[in-house]
Amino acid sequence: MGNRSDEIARLVTRAIIGKRLWPGSKLSEQTLADVFDVSRAVVRQAIIRLSDDGLVVIERNRGAFVSRPSYREAVEIYDALTMLEQGVAAQLSGRLDAHGWNELRHHVALQHKAVENKNEELADQLGSGFHEVLVKMSRNSVVQEMHAKLIRRTALLRTLISSRFDYCGLLNDHSKLVDLLEDGQVTAAQELIDEHHRNVVRGYILDEKLEPKMNVREALEPFIDGLGSERRAAE
Repeated sequence: MGNRSDEIARLVTRAIIGKRLWPGSKLSEQTLADVFDVSRAVVRQAIIRLSDDGLVVIERNRGAFVSRPSYREAVEIYDALTMLEQGVAAQLSGRLDAHGWNELRHHVALQHKAVENKNEELADQLGSGFHEVLVKMSRNSVVQEMHAKLIRRTALLRTLISSRFDYCGLLNDHSKLVDLLEDGQVTAAQELIDEHHRNVVRGYILDEKLEPKMNVREALEPFIDGLGSERRAAE
């Protein structure tokens, strides 16, 4: 049951991050059981997993819903990201090899190209991806897991917002951060990380009146075959 519930949780997560399941969408156990052709017990375990990740809220006598974060939660999520990344910065500064710095700069170059091509969706993905690559360099699996969980929650935030992001400014922060870290300027790098995340939060305009655009069955339809593939691979 564990493997199936974990895979359902991953597929629902993809639907949330892909903006198919919107904040406030009700996740009925029976509907999910029918969609994925599993028992309600399996679905229940998946919902608990999603709740642990902060992507779903379970309300007594009402059921489970895709989370609808508040602005305060957005601030707290980015504060947590700041603390994690500042710790990683202290570890990496002046210690990463040439391959590591080149990988970070290559990622920044890809983001530059996306911005130049006015591909905001790709630029947004690469922006989050830069921070994931940075944390990956720590080679600390616990820190990476904590960071990945927070990044998933920022993806949920982006389904709730109208954005006023200065992509060029945020991108310049990434380039500057790599330079500071390679030069061993830890304090300056940590201050830049804090300022960078504060600027991201200021770019969020939460839409409290947002309503789901499709029902749960429609939202999950592209992912149904994915569960079947997982099962066949396990057999």
